[in-house]
Amino acid sequence: MHQFFVEPSQINDKLVYIEGSDVNHIKNVLRMKPGEEISVSNGVDGKEYRCGILRMEEERVVCELRFIKEDGLELPARVHLFQGLPKADKMELIIQKTVELGVYEIIPVETKRSVVKLDEKKAKQKTERWQAIAEAAAKQSRRRIVPAVKRPMGFVQALEMAASMEMKLIPYELAEGMDRTKQLLAGITEGIDIAVFIGPEGGFEEEEIKRAKESGFEPVTLGNRILRTETAGFTVMAWLMYQLEK
Repeated sequence: MHQFFVEPSQINDKLVYIEGSDVNHIKNVLRMKPGEEISVSNGVDGKEYRCGILRMEEERVVCELRFIKEDGLELPARVHLFQGLPKADKMELIIQKTVELGVYEIIPVETKRSVVKLDEKKAKQKTERWQAIAEAAAKQSRRRIVPAVKRPMGFVQALEMAASMEMKLIPYELAEGMDRTKQLLAGITEGIDIAVFIGPEGGFEEEEIKRAKESGFEPVTLGNRILRTETAGFTVMAWLMYQLEK
């Protein structure tokens, strides 16, 4: 079944209105017809609105709301991924796969070892592109929200953003053994905000690790092997998904 995202204002009583680029996709790519069933989410309340297509208008598709389903597809804790800016198009892969794994929000971070440096214009263009990738991944994985991709920010600003989050993790190759990491993961509870900091190629500098620790971050190990920046984020998300989902 195909899923689409709409604004909350597009769900009105028993009718749901699909607008924008999805109209052309429904009409001319999927070639759907009145009576066919689709799934709609408003990206806010975590609910699935199951609808049947009533009619195709020039600039919108009008659907009849059949029932509302609350199926708990979202992780019961909010994972905020602070990703050190990687080279090339790795960020696109990171966004796509962590959205599939249940990330709540992605914040690109410029660290001292980040090779990529974005000016204001490029940052805006990249963020728009990354947000579109997040939405496509959310549709594909039947998410009920579209995780936000924030504009790139500096390391200190990222620490400040994470300051109020209940759990703060930073993978680091010199962290204590796996027993400590397992202990931290076992202590995760539902309903909290979890900050995960992932370094770029080359990892974090010692000064950044020091500042993170002073801000309440717990260094964790990802095992005995050195992982690429894109693999590190997937690994932590998979661990958290395993720990949180019932």
